[in-house]
Amino acid sequence: MATITDVARAAGVSASTVSYVLSGKRAISPATRARVLDAVDRLGYRPHAGARALASSRAHVIGLVAPLHEDADVGIVMEFVRSVTTTARRHDDDVLLLTSEDPGALERVTAASLVDGLVVMDIEVEDPRTALLARLGRPSVLIGLPRDARGLSCVDFDFARAARSAVHHLARLGHRRVGLVSASASSVHRAGYVDRLRSGFLEAAGAAGVEVATEPCDPAPASARACLAALRAALPGLTALVVHHEAALPHLLDALAAEGTRLPEDLSLVAVGAADPGGRALRPVDAIEVPVAEVGRVAVEMLAERTAGSTTSEVRLLSAPLVERGTTAPPPRAGQHPPSGDRHAR
Repeated sequence: MATITDVARAAGVSASTVSYVLSGKRAISPATRARVLDAVDRLGYRPHAGARALASSRAHVIGLVAPLHEDADVGIVMEFVRSVTTTARRHDDDVLLLTSEDPGALERVTAASLVDGLVVMDIEVEDPRTALLARLGRPSVLIGLPRDARGLSCVDFDFARAARSAVHHLARLGHRRVGLVSASASSVHRAGYVDRLRSGFLEAAGAAGVEVATEPCDPAPASARACLAALRAALPGLTALVVHHEAALPHLLDALAAEGTRLPEDLSLVAVGAADPGGRALRPVDAIEVPVAEVGRVAVEMLAERTAGSTTSEVRLLSAPLVERGTTAPPPRAGQHPPSGDRHAR
């Protein structure tokens, strides 16, 4: 790979002259400038990030903060990473991935001017990093929504709206007893989107006159069976589920199939969450899918606006339609057996 010294030698000038030509910070004669640029083209020279930072006061690097918790869905995280990286390339930017949960990492990369701005994932309701980001003085965009978003630029999926859409869809079909399956108590609750979805679910159910029960579920076969039993005990005659837990969904489908409960004849099901790129679910289900790629793209576009000088702070909540794939229908008519989970035991 060619260096600035190679360019200087080929053009017959000093390395500092090459730097001045590329940065435009000092007047250079047209003839010398032409020789330098010709050498740059012939050698395929590309300034490294540090040189570009000196030339343009920008590093052309975005810092992507994506902490990898033990319970993180790595597949979904990498979908965000891919989207951010792809969009950054369109702006001639590279991406520096920061996976540490240590806030000191943010201070180190900004103090060394390694990044022009930050896209920060996994935002918690009460996130200590928001105050730190304000002190660092670098443009930043948060993927997630803290409790107090004043003065911050955030982008996220509108989980409350998705829950309302799911309940409205089931209510229009005639369902009046609907269960909500969510993630169990862990770091996702600190992120706030579980609570936002639950609030939207309860609000829509109340407005539609739908009885509800909610139950967390771990991504394991035994937990899926226990979750279904708890929902049926709390809400006898349950006819529909809204599932907000990608990792638990395949286990729930497996448990329903094992007990002989048919979708949608016996039970309707709508999933809310990221798409299933790994094909973990046993079958396609009606779903409102988080537009992961779109969230990543919008985050980078918002950061580009702020890096260019915009001081506008805003919150953008993205939505998605409900895609029907054959797992919702009107509830069983009177006289038909509702899904009780004990059909084979009789």
